[in-house]
Amino acid sequence: MKNNIYLFAFLTFSFFSFAQSVEFEKDNFPGKKEELREAKKKLDIGIDSYVQGRKEFDDFKKNYVSETKILPVSHYDYQKAGFTFFRNALSPLTDAQRFNPKNARLNYMLGFVWFISDPSNAETLKYLETAYSLDPKVEPDLAYWLAWANHLNSKWDEAIKYYQLHLTFLQQKAKSNALDIDDANKKIAECNQGKKYSTNPERVFVDNLGSSVNTSYPEYGPSITADEETIIFTARRDNSTGLKRDENDNGFYEDVYISNKKNGKWQPSVQLSKNVNTENHDAAAGLSPDGSKLYVYRHSGKDGGDLYESTLFGADWEPPVHMNKNINTKYHESSVSVNGDGHRIYFVSDKESGLGDRDIYFSDMDVKGEWGAAKNIGPEINTKYAEEAVFMHPDGVTLYFSSKGHNNMGGYDIFKSTFVNGKWSAPENLGYPINGPDDDVFFVVSGSGSRAYFASAKQGGFGEKDIYKITFLGAEKNPLLNSQDQLIAMRANPVSNLKTENAVEVKMAKVTILKGVVTDAKTNQPLEALIELIDNDKNQVIATFKSNSATGKYLVTLPSGKNYGIAVKKDSYLFHSENFNLPEGADYQEFNKDVALKKIEIGSVIVLRNIFFDFDKATLRPESANELERLIKLLNDNPGIKIELGSHTDSKGSDEYNMKLSDNRSKSVVDYLINKGISSSRLVAKGYGETKPIDTNDTDAGRQNNRRTEFKILEK
Repeated sequence: MKNNIYLFAFLTFSFFSFAQSVEFEKDNFPGKKEELREAKKKLDIGIDSYVQGRKEFDDFKKNYVSETKILPVSHYDYQKAGFTFFRNALSPLTDAQRFNPKNARLNYMLGFVWFISDPSNAETLKYLETAYSLDPKVEPDLAYWLAWANHLNSKWDEAIKYYQLHLTFLQQKAKSNALDIDDANKKIAECNQGKKYSTNPERVFVDNLGSSVNTSYPEYGPSITADEETIIFTARRDNSTGLKRDENDNGFYEDVYISNKKNGKWQPSVQLSKNVNTENHDAAAGLSPDGSKLYVYRHSGKDGGDLYESTLFGADWEPPVHMNKNINTKYHESSVSVNGDGHRIYFVSDKESGLGDRDIYFSDMDVKGEWGAAKNIGPEINTKYAEEAVFMHPDGVTLYFSSKGHNNMGGYDIFKSTFVNGKWSAPENLGYPINGPDDDVFFVVSGSGSRAYFASAKQGGFGEKDIYKITFLGAEKNPLLNSQDQLIAMRANPVSNLKTENAVEVKMAKVTILKGVVTDAKTNQPLEALIELIDNDKNQVIATFKSNSATGKYLVTLPSGKNYGIAVKKDSYLFHSENFNLPEGADYQEFNKDVALKKIEIGSVIVLRNIFFDFDKATLRPESANELERLIKLLNDNPGIKIELGSHTDSKGSDEYNMKLSDNRSKSVVDYLINKGISSSRLVAKGYGETKPIDTNDTDAGRQNNRRTEFKILEK
């Protein structure tokens, strides 16, 4: 009997209806006996499916509230229940409504069904508004759904009006659920935030990535490499692996897709490796900044959903490996982001230890290369509501995430927080039009910080959801009046008294991207090489990477605030080193540095770029230790080689002075090596002064390149 409560209410409604609502009775449709009979038949079929869907919906809501102690604040939460029944109800109810468009309850049911499937669709508001005009009390929650539909269409004042009506109804009830009241108050606050943000929109360009990436099917969950040359995302297309449809929503199963940029344009996207895509759902959950590690979400059926890691090996992706128990639990784990050095991972879980519905956690890599115990990121970021889609920028301090809490304008909004002096700053809403009244999730930012990528169901796209690019424009340029003195001076040669302020600076990320290709110096064939990232001030290797074995490509992100050493190493080759001193606050920059490794053979010469001397002296500085240790290892691994250590200066100073300085510096390096156990018979010190420049001496950069220490293999 309980299952038929809505049907019973419908059949008895004529006793309580307002005059405006037209019932399905023969007196209301004279001369249309057969049409009425057919319409009532359709109505009964639609009501039956609606009742079953509504029961699933109400059960889901009850269970959700009992588990989270909050009400869903995103309409997508409600799409998890009753979908199939509501879909089956839509056609017969629509047919019945065509015959009788003035029945309040029928319009309410249609409006509710449309809300669950597509609340921003014009049909949702049309049916709910019609129901309200015919009988505002046809269902006690009509004002709530009408408010929310207006809310999701950015009709802020209309939404607030109906939320207030619903709130008044709740407050007058003898037994009102406090969570319902909290939910209504929260949504009113969201509308007020929406009014504020949309009145003062952010200056951004929002561009669809186009038909190379987007199709008539849903595309979402983008991840990008720090240099924006590769994008990996999730799509539900008709060519999905296994060609299966999900019985919950009739959409094709998820697959992971990739598109690469060529000459500044995205190439047609293709499915990622069959090692990654299976016959079940496979979704992109995150990508390392260099694009070498992909994180995949899969629902195994044993728990809420788990995270997997796949590594790009050569030209193909390896089968994803289930992440350890510190990351995956019996609960639902979703999005992932790793920091630039790959030693800390951020992820989202709804496990019981959280502060709210879904929380952001982090885990650090231990000495064995395993992810350690997860820690909650804390109440500065996590709220009692849900957080999702975490993204740590390559600068290592700026966190982007989506939240239903904080000062949002509806559903999930995207926020930014920075880690300063050991504490997360108050999350900042990225504003309108980046955020809107609906769910805004999976927001990733380029290494430069000037562009971002996200998915949205904006009107005018190619499909249900498309991937878009945001370009941040910075503050608007203001017109400035010329001064009175300027105007007087220019009377003889009049100009406009209005000039434009200098170009407004767009805030860039404090990070440097170093990328290139590692090859064999003679054959030009790509090489897989180990790349060490060193903190020269601490003489510590802070991260290791590998160039791709098939292409030789590598990408390293360097947050500002350190003196970095880079060492590229491979067995049977001389190592190659680079130095990047990036002081605190250094702006975004991108370097392309191809590395041609030289075989260990007589005559090979390399520059030791991470050997440093005190100014105008031959004293080795402590930050040279890592480079010297690499040289010692090379000599110990190859006991038959004899080398020359040669030092060079720029052209400043006298020839005699420069020759003496360079000779003393070479001897300092040789003495260091001898003290570390290298035989003096294998070492030759040589000073060249300014006699062998490799760059101009007319610029600071050129002189810097000329001041160098090299070693050359003399014997093998």
